[in-house]
Amino acid sequence: MDISVQLYSVRQYLADDPSATLARLAEMGFTQVEPFGLMDHADMLREQLPAHGLTAPSSHASLVEHEDPASVFATAASLGVRTVIDPYVDREKWDSEGDIKATADRLNELAGIAGENGVRVGYHNHDFETRPIFDGRCGLDILADHLDPRVVLELDTFWSAVGGTDPAELLGRLGQRVQLLHLKDGPFAGSTAEQQPLGKGDMDVPSVLAAADWIETGVIEFDDYTGDILEAIAQSYAQLGEYQQGARA
Repeated sequence: MDISVQLYSVRQYLADDPSATLARLAEMGFTQVEPFGLMDHADMLREQLPAHGLTAPSSHASLVEHEDPASVFATAASLGVRTVIDPYVDREKWDSEGDIKATADRLNELAGIAGENGVRVGYHNHDFETRPIFDGRCGLDILADHLDPRVVLELDTFWSAVGGTDPAELLGRLGQRVQLLHLKDGPFAGSTAEQQPLGKGDMDVPSVLAAADWIETGVIEFDDYTGDILEAIAQSYAQLGEYQQGARA
């Protein structure tokens, strides 16, 4: 599993000094990053990623509601992005199977447009997609029932746990539909500001990794953090490396 970092974690640093921020991530050992708001940051990424020896095989970008998704996919392809992931579909659209199927239909449509540009489509969850409100199944289960095989999922393991679905069990159900993971830690009942480096919160990350040995990329992310975010990312990177070494032992 490759290790990446979601640049949303360092959004304030990135806005102030993108070059210094990416340089610091590269110094930690990262060779991959996952941008957010792809179209807003494309010019910066085109210049700065190669300058620091970084690639972006995956990126977040709004897709489902975008008026010109082909332009997003073309931009992604020009930056070397292979998977464009929609990070959010409105919370109220996960309360009924009909609404979830409509989202799946749109993602399937987008998959065809993405393929014309040599990239693929993904979807990333928060907590509300993983509430077990459909006879013990969650919205991601329903979504997967209706997805084209070309559409992949990026499972945010922390938000799955917060939503009430064990991420390791969900990986067992979704299987290789999930190709990327968001890895974060913290108290399940706490605010995003209480998130912690991997190994410092309530997440059982080793069980998640053991449940899915096919994952392409594990993406370290913080939605928020009250301390030094760069130091917290460095701690998570080191801890994830230890988890992987333990799994291979």
